[in-house]
Amino acid sequence: MPLSIGERLGTYEILEPIGTGGMGEVFRARDTKLKRDVAIKILPEAFAGDAERMARFQREAEVLASLNHPNIAAIYGVEDRALVMELVEGDSPKGPLPFDDAWHITSQIATALEYAHDRGVIHRDLKPANVKVTPDGVVKLLDFGLAKAFTNRGESRSSASDSPENSPTMTAAAATEMGVILGTAAYMSPEQARGKQVDKRADIWAFGVVLYELITGERLFKGDGSSDTLAQVLTKEPDLGKAPPRVRKLLARCLEKDPKKRLRDIGEAAYLLEDASPAASSSATLAQMGRHWVIPAVVASVLAATAAALAVWMLKPAPKVERPVTRTVIALPAGDQLVGSSDQLGLALSSDGKQLAYAAIRGGATRLYLRSMDSQEARPVAVIEGGSNPFFSPDGQWLGFSTGGKLNKISVNGGSAITLASSSYPWGASWGSQGTIVFGASADSPLLQVPDSGGVPQPLAGFEKGEVSQYLPVFLPGGKAVLFMAQDAARTLSVVAYAIESHERHDLVQGVGTLLVQGVGTPRYAASGHLIYAATGGTLMAVPFDPRRLQVTGSPVPVVEGVAQSLNGTTQYSISDTGSLVYVSGGSQGAQRRVVWVSRNGAEQPLPAPPQAYEYVRLSPDGRRATVEIDNQIWLYDLARDTLTRFTFEGNTNRNAVWTPDGKRIAFYSNKDGATVSLYWQLADGSGGPERLRTSDHGSIPRSFSPDGQLLAFHENNPKTGKDIWVLRLSDRKAEPFLRTPFNEGGPIFSPDGHWLAYVSDESGRPEIYVQPYPGPGGKWQISTEGGTEPAWNHNGRELFYRSGNKMMAVDVATQPSFSAGKPRLLFEGQYFMSVWPLLGTAYDVSADGQRFLMVKGTEQAAASGTQINVVLNWFEELKQKVPAGLKK
Repeated sequence: MPLSIGERLGTYEILEPIGTGGMGEVFRARDTKLKRDVAIKILPEAFAGDAERMARFQREAEVLASLNHPNIAAIYGVEDRALVMELVEGDSPKGPLPFDDAWHITSQIATALEYAHDRGVIHRDLKPANVKVTPDGVVKLLDFGLAKAFTNRGESRSSASDSPENSPTMTAAAATEMGVILGTAAYMSPEQARGKQVDKRADIWAFGVVLYELITGERLFKGDGSSDTLAQVLTKEPDLGKAPPRVRKLLARCLEKDPKKRLRDIGEAAYLLEDASPAASSSATLAQMGRHWVIPAVVASVLAATAAALAVWMLKPAPKVERPVTRTVIALPAGDQLVGSSDQLGLALSSDGKQLAYAAIRGGATRLYLRSMDSQEARPVAVIEGGSNPFFSPDGQWLGFSTGGKLNKISVNGGSAITLASSSYPWGASWGSQGTIVFGASADSPLLQVPDSGGVPQPLAGFEKGEVSQYLPVFLPGGKAVLFMAQDAARTLSVVAYAIESHERHDLVQGVGTLLVQGVGTPRYAASGHLIYAATGGTLMAVPFDPRRLQVTGSPVPVVEGVAQSLNGTTQYSISDTGSLVYVSGGSQGAQRRVVWVSRNGAEQPLPAPPQAYEYVRLSPDGRRATVEIDNQIWLYDLARDTLTRFTFEGNTNRNAVWTPDGKRIAFYSNKDGATVSLYWQLADGSGGPERLRTSDHGSIPRSFSPDGQLLAFHENNPKTGKDIWVLRLSDRKAEPFLRTPFNEGGPIFSPDGHWLAYVSDESGRPEIYVQPYPGPGGKWQISTEGGTEPAWNHNGRELFYRSGNKMMAVDVATQPSFSAGKPRLLFEGQYFMSVWPLLGTAYDVSADGQRFLMVKGTEQAAASGTQINVVLNWFEELKQKVPAGLKK
């Protein structure tokens, strides 16, 4: 698989070759998605035709990718038979080195080995060539554990290079298997050379060989070729006479030929040094030495010569030892998908960092799961469907969440859920230490507050002039102030701090447009003294913040890239007060989607259009074109010519396109005049410009024309009654309510004969599909039985489709002589884009013959990002280095 400069491998652009070795060629490449340089190792040609070996390599790479340590070069992924790794700038160490320099390097190697051994992973090929020292003095181990992944069954040793630095002989599948020789000859343990079972003590042997070589500048075992070198490993007793006396005991324990007599744990290495040294004189752990390895020589000599000064120094309080920043991944069970691409938050950490709650789709249903951070298992939170926006009580004993238009809480120890308040569609919530919960009520409501025992919600701050929405709140320490997101009529997003008692409001960070144009989203307070928020593309920003004065005290700095993010700014991450960070990878979720045809049995046919931020697709009546939303604008896709052209230009939000029955016009909602979104329509050929159909103080969302084109069904958001269904007469532009209840109703769809309306309502406590006669009178029929959203009629009028989680459902219906409905049945199931709001409308459309569905689906990369949660422990240590807070006491 030869590569040339400028060639693409997935999202990676090849920049230059770095080197070659027994395990493949290495190139520097540019990650065009995350804007960083990486190292790409191309596996040997022998791998290409061996499916079993490639599958084994994939499994090993997945295990190794879970190692997150500052002294281990990270593995980012696998592309074809190429391994994508962290690019480490620096050189491999070469002896002879002063003892302190050699110990600085090897103590960091030992720290990395100890971390991996504790997790059951062995390097198996430790040598100077697999070590890099960065210009800052940080040691990185390369190719960690890959000797197991790079297995060459039946390959003769003569096929490998005889270079002592580059002669791994690799055979069978498992490195603990008898008869398997893995590693490089000069650094191989005797049991490896004999093909016997190996464990972490093989790495300890290699550690001794490397330490000796860095101190003396000479290789301990060397021959004319690999065979001669292996013979020395098996028969020659190491001559340690050239090593300094202080290290001979350590080397002797590392280089015992009998692994039973060898040093058992690399973490004990420091205690075997014979006399004082900057490393040996410390009682700190080996991990601490790896971070604090150096005392400048001149300072050390002064301290040694001045006993009185040393005594005084030792009486002082010990300096605070920074905790290591470690990274790991929580993989969801097979088939689970995180809820993280919509406007709802999908995960939360308790303030003490001990518990994680997340929402995932399993078997077509969305449920909340709770996991202790020291456990490998997650358990479902009662039997709750559709749960999202998880948040913990300050003491971690309760979990709050939203579902079915309700705000709820449940004990983390189990039991029944308790409803705290009703809301149009809760959008983020926070539980304060004063016994109050603040939550986002809907897309067009100010923040509401309610006692944590439940009650009638009351406004918290109210709208400032020009504001239309407040959401994603988070309490600051003490519970007397709240951070939240604010959005104005122009869709500009800002981070605001609000003092509850004084009613003072502080605008902290303001975007210059929507999230798609340098916007901001999902604020969090970090106990390290920082305000964290998300910028465009899913980049977490940090800025020093004083929670008492409610003021930022510095400039924002990017600290984490590629966090999953929806178009409105909801970004999937959470922070504990103890310094842990959890997040879902993915960046802007809309950037990795395709438009596909899906048959009734689930067979897919992708359309040629390239990946874009696709949402809500609607077919024209003749089936030749479709509207599709990209970044809050409506585009037209010509299905025959495979061309994509922009349809709307005025205003930064134009959405929910609906074709007139004759295909001549397209209705939509827009904020083009700067007011609350209003109804418009425009000629489908783009001429004439938008014409306003209705103005309202509440947002109006178009959904369906009657077959004769004289009526437009829509729903709008009323702060008093929630979402209601209305019908607009096109002849005189007058609108009348069709369904206005204390519940939420939306997504109205006229039947093909115009005598029935299908819609979504949460009157049962969760969204379900109903049908009523239009214009009435008459009762209603519930169509779905286990939750339902996004209804659509078959054009023959004898079938209704709807979504239930990831399931596409169908129900046979009859409208003559009276209405009747059959039993819902499953057509297919899959991870397709769904409507952001359950009551908003339908994100897909149905072909005229009812045999295919035009849908939007995330690419494989986007789907993979929703199967694991990234965990960074002690993240504040890294954060304080990147963005010093400098808070005044």
